[in-house]
Amino acid sequence: MIALPHVRTSRWAALTALVTTSALLTACGSGGGDTGSGTGQPKSGGTLTFAVGSDAGCVDPQQVASNETIYSVRQLVDSLTDQDPRTGKIVPWLAKSWDISSDATAFTFHLRSGVTFSDGSKLTAQVVKDNFDAVPKLGALGTLAEGYLSGVKSTTVVDPLTVKVTFSQPNAQFLQATSTHSLGIESSASVKKTPQQKCSDGVIGSGPFVLKQYVQNQSITLAKRAGYAWGSSRWSKEGEAYLDKLVFKVVPEAGVRAGSLQSGQVDAVSSVGKANEAALKGGQVTLQRRANPGVVFGLGLNNSRPLLKGAKVRQAILYAIDRQQIADTVFPTGTQPATSVLAHTTPDYTDLTSGLTFDAAKAKSLLDGAGWKTGSDGIRAKDGKKLSLTIKWLPNAATNQPALELIQQQLKAVGVDVTLKQLQITQFAPTLQSGDYDAVWGNVTRADPDILRSSFSTKLANFYRLPVSSLDTALSEQAATVDAAQRSQLVTRAQQLIVQNAHYVPVVELQTQLGVAKKVHDLNFDASSRIQLHDTWIG
Repeated sequence: MIALPHVRTSRWAALTALVTTSALLTACGSGGGDTGSGTGQPKSGGTLTFAVGSDAGCVDPQQVASNETIYSVRQLVDSLTDQDPRTGKIVPWLAKSWDISSDATAFTFHLRSGVTFSDGSKLTAQVVKDNFDAVPKLGALGTLAEGYLSGVKSTTVVDPLTVKVTFSQPNAQFLQATSTHSLGIESSASVKKTPQQKCSDGVIGSGPFVLKQYVQNQSITLAKRAGYAWGSSRWSKEGEAYLDKLVFKVVPEAGVRAGSLQSGQVDAVSSVGKANEAALKGGQVTLQRRANPGVVFGLGLNNSRPLLKGAKVRQAILYAIDRQQIADTVFPTGTQPATSVLAHTTPDYTDLTSGLTFDAAKAKSLLDGAGWKTGSDGIRAKDGKKLSLTIKWLPNAATNQPALELIQQQLKAVGVDVTLKQLQITQFAPTLQSGDYDAVWGNVTRADPDILRSSFSTKLANFYRLPVSSLDTALSEQAATVDAAQRSQLVTRAQQLIVQNAHYVPVVELQTQLGVAKKVHDLNFDASSRIQLHDTWIG
């Protein structure tokens, strides 16, 4: 997700990626696919009303990292490429083809002709250049996009429909980055606006829907783009979207969202949790789910903290956690315990189940070996200091607190005292940047294994304060190779090093679970387990 230069950019990109974390994706199960009963022919018209749990306070796709707002703003912009959620393959969208240099430093995109933005202006190579040149100026909220372009040397207009992006060093992740909402292409008029203006007023995109109204913390309303004719190559419908209108209502309470779906007040809801599954199963509702790719939900440990500098304490925490119990107790049906630092839907995921077993006896042995002795209160101590940690977390997913309360109990059973401290979303990034934490709870969604470099390389953000090690080499080399087999080996090695050294404690694979009325058809997940609504219809 990030190449090299800009220390500030790299750090904030990673911070924002982590805040994406639990934001919204509290669901579960596995599988996925289309909704609807499969009967009848697709038809145009109608309004889809979608209840989401929160609002990011911004309607610029290049600045939004919260998944429940991404659901709506993704529909406003097209990207240069798209990614097949089944194979991970990158396919054409606004770019009909592309060329990559043998050393993965130069990417040349050949654009489709005839594409226009909703203000009537045309898509050209200059517009793409304007977008990419402006991304580093987005500020704190735009750091996912900034991260994808970090290390860029130049963006050059080759001809009106050909643009070349050159990096100062090999950057194999960039092609996948061009498929993300964060690098969705906006009109020149939008690019000229301040980041704050784009957040509050929205942007002009070339996407299948246009923004009609945004009422912060209440709703986002979109309308079908007339004349749209340049959809992704993986979409089934050509031309305009089926739906006339999309309304995203902010409904924080999961039970209220579920009740609204049952009563027919809304057509789909986000973040269906375990407590509401039974009520929604059967009848006129389909539960649709897909595991989120990227770094799984877990504890990001501050490896520079005195208590956590030693690998034995970190490893003891890893072995003390009963992942299956947490998945079964807290998360929706089908949630899988983590089997690596990456979710199984991520390209080049490696199964490391054997290194992530629940073994309380091993955890206690490791702590004994590190000199931590159990006191009369059951909590361990060494040199007069108790083995006590604070885990900081955000209240942006219903599963966060109960999952952490179970972890708190499990760690206490081996003699580790845990305090849970809730933060506001605005406090999270500064906390990570300052290093003022022992552990944080989160995940990062991205359908490319380079998310490991973004999160764990000491050359980039390094908000987990890892020491320089051979992990850096594996992470840098995987970003520099265009050989798929070699890259896979390097990504495997990186996963092994992170788990073996317990730099991060994987807990569960986060899965997105939506409740969708059966009258809604073809509401599909994309490769990042978010949604694309161009092909969706009601009937």
